[in-house]
This record gives sequence, structure tokens and C-alpha cells, in this order.
Amino acid sequence: MKQSRNSYLPWLILLGLVLTWGSSFILIKQGLEGFSYDSRIVGSLRIVITFLVLLPLALMRLKRVKRKQWGVLAIVGIISNAAPAFLFARAQTGIDSNMAGILNSLTTLFTLMIGLAFFHLKPKWFNIIGVFTGLAGAAGLIYFSGNGGFAFNFSYAIYVLIATIFYAASVNIIKTYLVELDAVSITAISFLIIGMPVCIYLLFFTDFLHQLAHSREAWNGLGYISILAVVGTALALIFFNMLIKMTSALFAASVTYMIPIVAIGWGILDGEQFDWDYLIWIMMILGGVYLVNVKHLFSKKTDKTFVQ
Repeated sequence: MKQSRNSYLPWLILLGLVLTWGSSFILIKQGLEGFSYDSRIVGSLRIVITFLVLLPLALMRLKRVKRKQWGVLAIVGIISNAAPAFLFARAQTGIDSNMAGILNSLTTLFTLMIGLAFFHLKPKWFNIIGVFTGLAGAAGLIYFSGNGGFAFNFSYAIYVLIATIFYAASVNIIKTYLVELDAVSITAISFLIIGMPVCIYLLFFTDFLHQLAHSREAWNGLGYISILAVVGTALALIFFNMLIKMTSALFAASVTYMIPIVAIGWGILDGEQFDWDYLIWIMMILGGVYLVNVKHLFSKKTDKTFVQ
């Protein structure tokens, strides 16, 4: 019975991350509106609040980190936490939150490419098919939810593409070099490394304090970014790093394929029209995620391990 429950745990974590990160782009948008679309403030604030929330956990876990792991944690902190926070905030000053969420689905494809090129990733043929099936589903959702087109501002979308490459590299790094370290320690200490420099930048190199003192909207923005930092960054990254260690790099990254589904859901709640054709692309995404995870496509064995 315990083994059965454990086999469902990665899927429950995946679902929780989809719902959480699928909503994060709306919070970034609201935060940008509160701070006059200053992406530097929004990106910095997200990191600083997460750093402060995780600080007690980081201090309690310092002794768990081996000397050789500090450099890897610094890289993870920069490319998985610091850079994407700024890149997504900057991107959403020129593209809407739905498009940012949909472009984020490229993370899984980049995870496969980087894993094959640099980390000796050895997926099965059907896992690779799953990656491209999920990508096709996400592309179809982009096309038809955008009234039959892929129109977006590439000069801002490029920031999301860079962030997805960083995410993909980080997933492979964690899976390869931080196997011995628990998920909470990876998350908390990576933010400990980047938190103080970003805090100095926020206080002394942006007009964050000035806006907070003279704008009621800034306080609203602070509230939205605080929710994003605590739930969508601190807690979500702990569970995401846990998912990486429990399963495979590809399966963990496949969370980004399902984010467009949540983005469409937010649109429906906001009064946008639902097209039943969306279900075709949603089923392709879900089928792709399944193929990315499955280990024996035609075997009757009930192997609960995941593709490595």
C-alpha cells in the first residue's frame, strides 16, 4: 500500500506545481502594474522575499552542504532563481501573462536537448516522442488560443526563451550533481547565496522605497509579489526540486507543458470564450507528459521507477 501511495506522489506534486506556476504569471502582471512596470523591482522583490522566508531553513542546513556542492548551488541559484525572476518580469512588460506561460512550455524540450548534449541523458524513444507530442500540443494551444496565429513581440519573448534554457540547464545540474542533497536544502541555500546581493540592489539601486512611500498601488504590487514569492517560488521550488530527485529531469520539466492549460483556465474565468478544439491540444499535452514519464511502454510490469 505504501509503494502505491508513493507512486502517485510525483503526479500529485506535478499537479500542484501546474496550478501554482500556472497562476504565477498573473501575479507577475499585477506586481508590474503596482510598480509602474519596473521589472527590476518586481524581479528583485520576488527574490528578496523568498530569501527572507527561506533564511531560517538555510541557516539550519548549512552543515549539510559539502564543500564541493557550494559552487553548484551558486550556479543553481543564479540560473534557476535569480535570472528567471528578472527575465520573466522584463518579458511581461512587452507580452501578456498567458503568452509568457505558454512560451515557458519550451523548458521540457530544452531539458531534453541539454541533457542529451551535456549530461548523458538516455531517454527511451517513446520518452522523446512524448517531449515532441507535448510541445505540439502546447504549440497548438498557442495558435488557436491566439485566434489562429503566433503573433507576439519577439524582442520581449526572447527573455522567456532565455529563462527556459536556464531552467532546463538547472534541472539537469540538480539531477546530476546534487543527488545527495535534499530538496529543501537545495532551494534554501541557493537563495541564501543570491539573496543578500539582490537585497542590496533592490534597496540602493532601484526606487523601490520611493514608490512604496508615495504610491498606494505599490503596496498592492507588494502584496501580489509576496504571494508569488512565498507560494509560487519558495514552496513551489522545494517541491519542484523534490520532484527532480524523485523522478527524471524530463518528467519534472514537463510541468511546463501543462501550464498553458491553467492559463486558458484563467482566461475562461475572466470571461474569455472556451473553444472545444482546445481539448484536442490539451489531450496531446497530457499524452506527451505520460510518455515522458513511462518506463515500459508495452510491458505489463508494474515498475514504479522513472526514466533517468
